[in-house]
Amino acid sequence: MPGTPRAGIIPVTPFQQNCTLIWDDATKVGAVVDPGGDLDRIEAAIREHGVQVEKILLTHGHVDHAAGADEMRERLGVPIEGPHRADKFLLDSLPETAANYGLGEARAVTPDRWLDDGDAVTVGGLEFDILHCPGHSPGSVVFVSRDARFALVGDVVFKGSVGRTDLPGGNHDQLIRAIMEKVLPLGDDVAFIPGHGPTGTLGEERVSNPFLQG
Repeated sequence: MPGTPRAGIIPVTPFQQNCTLIWDDATKVGAVVDPGGDLDRIEAAIREHGVQVEKILLTHGHVDHAAGADEMRERLGVPIEGPHRADKFLLDSLPETAANYGLGEARAVTPDRWLDDGDAVTVGGLEFDILHCPGHSPGSVVFVSRDARFALVGDVVFKGSVGRTDLPGGNHDQLIRAIMEKVLPLGDDVAFIPGHGPTGTLGEERVSNPFLQG
């Protein structure tokens, strides 16, 4: 029997990035997704929900999603999985990027496992399929639980919008193609947690997202 996912969103950094704590309700084994900063708040949420974190997942390499990942790995003693290797240049430059945005000190990140299209990631009894969805960043990945009809989409798509593509390595046409060809076909009933802002369903975005019409 597949596990039942639970999720808690912890907005972090001045960018109000949706760091997400996900866990298997049956075992309380979970993962921290995109610990961009404010690690004390993330750890407080882990304690509050009684979750045993077994790994850190990264959707992509931008500073608001990944700047705290290396320190969080050290604090929790768990591996980092993701994103796709195409975001290595972003993860390598996190110290400079964080300084440029006035976010304080950050460490470069080398994941314990890079993810590619078609890979699978387990969190307790949950299994997530990996979709490589470049465009917002070259190495962005989406985590999809087909059993639970649930996805963690990073900054690929938002409620009513899509990821910005004016940052290094961004490509708007590539992003829209990834959403149309990989994400939306998952099904209208799939709920998603984006990297910023409110949650939504793919059906709502297919019908009403102005970037995905025509």
